[in-house]
Amino acid sequence: MKQPEIDYWITCMLETFGNVSDLNITVGKALQVESSGQLTNIPVVPEVTELTPFQAEVFALNLIGGDQRLLEDLVLRGSCDLSYWLGNRARFRVNIFKQKNNLTTILRKLETTIPSIEKLGLPPVFHKMAEEKNGLILVTGSTGSGKSTTLAALLNEINEKKSIHIVTLEDPVEFVHPHKKATFNQRELGNDYDSFATGLRAALRQAPKVILVGEMRDRETMEIGLSAAETGHLVVSTLHTVDAGQTINRILGMFDQEEQEQVRHRLADTIRFIVCQRLLPKVGGGRVAALEIMSINLRVKDVVLNGESEGKTFNDIIANCTAFGMQTFDQHILHLFKDGLISEDTSYAYCSQKNALSRGMDILKRQRGESTSDIDELTVDWRTDDQPSDAT
Repeated sequence: MKQPEIDYWITCMLETFGNVSDLNITVGKALQVESSGQLTNIPVVPEVTELTPFQAEVFALNLIGGDQRLLEDLVLRGSCDLSYWLGNRARFRVNIFKQKNNLTTILRKLETTIPSIEKLGLPPVFHKMAEEKNGLILVTGSTGSGKSTTLAALLNEINEKKSIHIVTLEDPVEFVHPHKKATFNQRELGNDYDSFATGLRAALRQAPKVILVGEMRDRETMEIGLSAAETGHLVVSTLHTVDAGQTINRILGMFDQEEQEQVRHRLADTIRFIVCQRLLPKVGGGRVAALEIMSINLRVKDVVLNGESEGKTFNDIIANCTAFGMQTFDQHILHLFKDGLISEDTSYAYCSQKNALSRGMDILKRQRGESTSDIDELTVDWRTDDQPSDAT
């Protein structure tokens, strides 16, 4: 099995559907792609009904291409990350990992066109984010929720409007930004620096106005990121958290108990926006992003400094500050349902608080003149003391 055969497999997997997001090479399964959140087998010639351990290993090692650092990561840590180009046709973010003494390869297709805020349908508040001069902007969510795409649109907006220096630290480089008004220097983990912390520390000496950090993975990276935000840089990054409250708690959890009060003050001074993201199945196919957006104000600062309490939570504040561009997941999900982009079942499956969503659904249905209950044909049993009731 040689490189042309591997590229042939990848080409077949890409061409089967128009909206392929991931390619899956797993022992014991056929070649598979993920399209609209569903895995589907892909036919090739000659037919591959079940990948053998040898085929999966040769596939993975061809992508690694003898890179000693990647081989060392795979042997010592059990997985490695890299990028792969299929000629001029496509780019991929690749993760190769060991499982049951076999190798599995997952290729995430990277878009070659830089998305805009309008194309992604992001709220207008993202234009305000692009105007920030300093501080910390975090985009959070699970793996595959579209965080990198959202950040790419934000950086593209800055690129269109500001003549500044932007440094990105990525693992690997996903969107290759052209030089427009801004000047981009995009650095890749492993090839250009050995860790996010060292890359971020070096970035402070590279005169950027904006720094993108692929992920705030540890305390050291977060510490340097906060320092950069405090010294006049705009730092944008990601975390694997589900909402704004968990994001703050996750950051605090990176530090020792005696340091957390100081970290709370630093966060209150540096955070500008926290955007939390989920991808939902769309009516008619595809996926659509649901966003929770929190920006800083006096009420948010108070909760960051003192913690959440009864009647004073991040969710409560966000829900009451829609006039300032904030929105909870449930508010956005209700909006997506109102626009016919997602089903009612999907709305309840992905919401944060079912009771809050249910109240919003009832209001929306009443406005439409629809029933708000599934219970039909109720009758009232009128009875008096001297008149027996009739069966209904």
